[in-house]
Amino acid sequence: MKQTIHLMLLVVLILSASQIQCQRHTTAEEYYNRGIDREDKGDHEGAIADYTKAIEINPRYAKAYNNRGNSRDNKGDHEGAIADFNKAIEIDPHYALAYMGRGTARAGKGDYEGAIADFTKAIEIDPRFAMAYMNRGTTRAGKGDLEGAIADFTKAIEIDPRFAKAYYNRGLARDDKGDLEGAIADFTKAIEIEPRYAKAYSSRGVARKQRGDLEGAIADYTKAIEIDPAEARAYANRGVALLIKGKDQEAERDFTKAIELDATLKSAIERMKSNVKQSGKATSKP
Repeated sequence: MKQTIHLMLLVVLILSASQIQCQRHTTAEEYYNRGIDREDKGDHEGAIADYTKAIEINPRYAKAYNNRGNSRDNKGDHEGAIADFNKAIEIDPHYALAYMGRGTARAGKGDYEGAIADFTKAIEIDPRFAMAYMNRGTTRAGKGDLEGAIADFTKAIEIDPRFAKAYYNRGLARDDKGDLEGAIADFTKAIEIEPRYAKAYSSRGVARKQRGDLEGAIADYTKAIEIDPAEARAYANRGVALLIKGKDQEAERDFTKAIELDATLKSAIERMKSNVKQSGKATSKP
């Protein structure tokens, strides 16, 4: 009889331990890690909910505030993002990532001076922060400071020679300055690093067309479209190149496809078509 009672007690103890295990609370780190996974999958709302839970458990969790700020910024909530980055910086004043995140959010709402100040602070904290240089360069280019932008992109490349987007953005800045050879070299390098970089092919095509290399331009636009069939500007620009070459029907097919993908290009396309008819070449780009 005693043996039976002992066995029953053992079963009860095992069951109780199992129930306790099932009732174990999720930790702040587990919510944080699940938030990262959800954000990687594009689930911004789910990520925000998980980071919020992590913060409720640990109100001094700077990384959770930072990541929630990134998720909020990714869904267009710049003000909410800035509030989160402010809190992360309050907890950890030397948090370079939080300064960069706040700079990105400020740029998103048009505060370019505030964005540049934040990227600069991130660089002061971490002088090898290639992405902060790249983002500051992009913001400077948006303000029209092409020389400053090129200097920042060059520094990002110096830190990370495989940084394809820095080459691409420097190419855009060089193109805007009229340095077509430099732009083509940068787009080519970006493509070497990332062979499926559709925008780099498309932008190199623009630079080649400006140099008068219509065949090279058409080849680049075609490759961009092959990689990304939704690259509307590549269709529009290839249409212009084809129109200049006198291939009107092929050009119209490209213009129609470009407008189908992005109706906002219609007026730019009409303007370029008019330019080609008047002068034999396009004087602008969509």
